[in-house]
Amino acid sequence: MKQIHLKLSKIKQKKYNSIIIGSGAAGLNCAIHLVKEGINAKNIAILTEGLGGGTSFNTGSDKQTYYKFSITGKDLDSPYTMAEDLARGGAMHGDLALIEATNSVREFFHLIELGVPFPHDKFGGYVGYKTDNDPRQRATSIGPLTSQKMSECLLKEVKQLKIKIIDKTYCFRVIIQRSGGTKKSVGLIALDLNVLNNKENFKNLNDCIVIFYAQNIIMATGGPAFIYKNSVYPPSQKGSTGLAIEAGCVLQNLTESQFGLASLKFRWNLSGSYQQVIPRYYSVDKNGKEIEFLRNYFPTFKDLSKATFLKGYQWPFNAERIENYGSSLIDLAVYYETEILGNKVYLDYTRNPSGFNFDDLDAIVLQYLSNSNALRKTPIQRLEAMNEEAIKVFMRNRINLHKESIQIAVCNQHLNGGVSCNEWWESININHFFAIGEICGTHGIHRPGGAALNSGQVGGLRAALKIAHSADYNRNFNKQQLTSIFKDELILIESEFNSILGGKVTLKNQHLSEKSDNSRLRTILME
Repeated sequence: MKQIHLKLSKIKQKKYNSIIIGSGAAGLNCAIHLVKEGINAKNIAILTEGLGGGTSFNTGSDKQTYYKFSITGKDLDSPYTMAEDLARGGAMHGDLALIEATNSVREFFHLIELGVPFPHDKFGGYVGYKTDNDPRQRATSIGPLTSQKMSECLLKEVKQLKIKIIDKTYCFRVIIQRSGGTKKSVGLIALDLNVLNNKENFKNLNDCIVIFYAQNIIMATGGPAFIYKNSVYPPSQKGSTGLAIEAGCVLQNLTESQFGLASLKFRWNLSGSYQQVIPRYYSVDKNGKEIEFLRNYFPTFKDLSKATFLKGYQWPFNAERIENYGSSLIDLAVYYETEILGNKVYLDYTRNPSGFNFDDLDAIVLQYLSNSNALRKTPIQRLEAMNEEAIKVFMRNRINLHKESIQIAVCNQHLNGGVSCNEWWESININHFFAIGEICGTHGIHRPGGAALNSGQVGGLRAALKIAHSADYNRNFNKQQLTSIFKDELILIESEFNSILGGKVTLKNQHLSEKSDNSRLRTILME
């Protein structure tokens, strides 16, 4: 292939005060707050690979939760109490926990003002319920698609504010300016996928590259779904954690991935009522033999029914919930069947598990089903009584739970680690570089269900406040002063592209070998 030569003078260049990478709930909310806090909408741009893609627009569960401190009822709650509970989950800074708790109600009512229909009682109180790792009733939900509705309302407001969204843009390099012992982000380099898809234009890569000069960069790209074999992330979610790593950001808690049971054909979190109706778990080996394997892990059906029921509340795998026949023993059993034995595991809602008898159910299970008017003959009938929408979600994806089993596995849902940030969600070692949402490593280990949605909203608010009210973050800057930095980076990129595409490498390979393997970039270019 012919050598690629990149020239700054032939590449499209744009300049903004703040660039947000990612168009999910966290990024959209940050853009709105930037405008509300005084940044001109013309000086803001949202860059995204695909508007409407990603996790916020395409994920959910039987009752997708939003977490905030309690504001109704007789039980006393406070930001400080909520912060203590968040920090108690482990690997979460107490100051950040307090900020998330303190601002949770502000962001909750911001979403309500934008049109998210969180349920309330006749007195106007937003009554909550308990979720996993939640000692109080702080959770709320509008149903299976809470984050989708949030994103739709936020996107509508972004468009009304006339904030620019640049779609089909793949950001692959953050540009860092070094001065003395400090580092700051000054822009980024991206591929225009609209142009790159045109093979004729690809002959001149200068037409496909766009340079963005920016006083501030806010990463809101979600989790690194690309790295997991099995995940609940929608196929449209890839993640850009590598972008932050390559920029030199300090990271934290990268070992803390959150896993749980999910369907594979249609990626969906199987928490809540999907477990509380006591479905039948079974595996199929390579010879087609069907086994209800969970009976090998629990001494009685009563123990099995309790663990299955609690799996609805305690969806994330937790090693502390394995002993004494806890709910996470089910995750371990499913993992052993699929990854060690090589079997396929299914959930069946058409038949009860062997040994099922209402008289043999754990008392907690029996009471819950009775209170829910769900003492029905089969799991699917119980699910219809408790949460008919849970069935419709699968039906909309051409899976009929009345007739077919669903293949499941232990899947990744969330990376609780990420970029290490300060109290403004700004990188602790790169100034003007912010990380909000899942890519920020603020989520702790045992976070309450729905806390990530609140964290993304609060992170967007805090980044906007820092940018709008700090002189050094919203003043005009001269892009000509940065020309040499971008020219040097283009030389490195030129060599990388030629290497990927099979051309002759003309630059120092030593420098390139120090950079991470940009597999996403390789995939895009080769396609």
